[in-house]
Amino acid sequence: MIDIISRVNPNYQKSVDAVSSAKPAEKAEKPTDETVEAGKENVDTYVPEDKNKVEEDAGTTYKPNAALVKAMKDEQAANQQRFVEMMKSMLTKQGKVYGQSTDYTVSAEVQAAAKEAIAEDGYWGVKQTSERMVNFGKALVGGDPARAGEMRDAFIKGYEAAAKVWGGALPDIAKETYDASMKLFDEWEKEGKKTDESVDKAPETEGSKDDE
Repeated sequence: MIDIISRVNPNYQKSVDAVSSAKPAEKAEKPTDETVEAGKENVDTYVPEDKNKVEEDAGTTYKPNAALVKAMKDEQAANQQRFVEMMKSMLTKQGKVYGQSTDYTVSAEVQAAAKEAIAEDGYWGVKQTSERMVNFGKALVGGDPARAGEMRDAFIKGYEAAAKVWGGALPDIAKETYDASMKLFDEWEKEGKKTDESVDKAPETEGSKDDE
C-alpha cells in the first residue's frame, strides 16, 4: 500500500513519534492549605458590619436587678427580725434570773447564783447584757455604723415584745439595760460620723496640689 501521507508530508510521522516518545505532562500541583492561607495574608478582606448588633449596642439600657434587690431587702428584714427575737429572749431571761434573785421560794443555791448573775460584773448584769446585745447587732450587719439606727429600732421592738411577756413592764434591771444599750448604740453610730468627718478633713496630697 502506498503511504500517501508520507509522500505528501514526510515530516508527519516524525512529529507523531516525537509526541509519543515524550513524557506525559506533569499535572499541576493541587494548592495546599498553607499556600491558600499564605495567599490570604496578602489580600485585603472586608468584614461586613452587623447592623443589628450595632443598633443593639447603641440602644443598650441598664436596669436594676430586681431579684437581687429583693433578696437583699429580704435578708435585711430577716436580720432585723432575728435580732428582735434575740433581744426579746435575752431580756426575758434576764428578768427571770432577776426574779429568782428575789424569790425566796427557790432554793438558797438558786437564789445565790441568780444574785451573782445579775451583779454589776455578772453575766446577766446591766453591763455585760447590754454589751452582748449591741455586739450581736453589730455582728448581724458586719459592724456597719450606718446601720446602727436600724439595729437600735430592732432592739426597741425586742424590748417591747419582752415587756408584753411580763405583762407590760419589765423589772428595773431591764430598764437599766435598755438605757445602757441606747448609749452603746449611740456610740456605735458616732463611729461612722467620725469616719466621715476624718475623710472630709483629710489633707490634700502633694499630687493633688501639683494638679492645681
